[in-house]
Amino acid sequence: MKKLKNMNKNTKSNLLTYMMVIVTYVIVQIFIATGNMSSLMEGLLVPVCTYVILAVSLNLTVGILGELSLGHAGFMCVGAFASALFSLGMKDSIENDLLRFIVAILIAAVSAAVAGILVGIPVLRLKGDYLAIVTLAFGEIIKNFINAIYLGVDANGLHFSMKDTMSLGMEADGKILIKGAQGITGTPHCSNFTIGVILIMLSLVIINNLVNSRTGRAVMSIRDNRIAAESVGINITKYKLIAFTISASLAGVAGALYAHNLSTLMATPKNFGYNMSIMILVFVVLGGIGNMRGSVIAAVLLTLLPELLRGLADYRMLIYAIVLIFMMLFNWSPQFIDFRKKMMSKFKNKKKAEKEA
Repeated sequence: MKKLKNMNKNTKSNLLTYMMVIVTYVIVQIFIATGNMSSLMEGLLVPVCTYVILAVSLNLTVGILGELSLGHAGFMCVGAFASALFSLGMKDSIENDLLRFIVAILIAAVSAAVAGILVGIPVLRLKGDYLAIVTLAFGEIIKNFINAIYLGVDANGLHFSMKDTMSLGMEADGKILIKGAQGITGTPHCSNFTIGVILIMLSLVIINNLVNSRTGRAVMSIRDNRIAAESVGINITKYKLIAFTISASLAGVAGALYAHNLSTLMATPKNFGYNMSIMILVFVVLGGIGNMRGSVIAAVLLTLLPELLRGLADYRMLIYAIVLIFMMLFNWSPQFIDFRKKMMSKFKNKKKAEKEA
């Protein structure tokens, strides 16, 4: 009976998160249809969806698995370039933009998952700061490696070089796909807010189903007590790798959404560097570690807030800092936690009294 009650509570919490996303989508569409949303804010809708997917996927590693990873931007980078390369290369072969984009998203998910497996097998044996350092190094290696790649295609097939475009040795009708630090140019613009929200919903469904499954319970038992989990026969490496790979795969999906919103995709420190991984981690921490709904709210709020405060140029960063501090206190301060518990208890008692009356 207790397990059923807990399951119902989890289901209600998940449904509330889904409804929050759907209601927000409807409200935004109404604002767009009535012309009450600026072009600047409208241009931020796809990046917001990207950051939400990144936040909830990293929360799977940090909150559910209990491991600190700073390489999420690297997995995003793998998915972004894999999907953009496919879309650009198959632009003439697959004329249907939506079909090509769906396949590109799947390729991004698979490529990022493969990267997650290759990184996770040796890295997940590490703990704490060591894991964070190695995943951070992975992100920087991926970014610098892509900046050194020159890739082209002609009638003879693919041409690869790490020097310059002249070293590719292509024919006159050849097409350059990756231009080193200049990245990929001409990626089809397929991303939009609707697709972004659908991908958010899919990400939340995948993560919530995983958390409430037998696999998810095994992952959380490893997080809570590794020795106890191992003593009852749980395969530590297997379950950690499953969670880490799914997290990386979803980061790749976010990368595909991000790449198809840009005309030129470059592996710059701003887009896929250390600061991007830290920013995603900030969303997770401020939203509440292990709290998927909190990650969604934090990603949306902290992405839109600087733009909403742009009119207050002199006080913008001050207000932003105050909001960050307040969110940190609200989620982690013992006094605020006790206050929230008391308020929830009063609300439940009042609701119970009304039902009895």
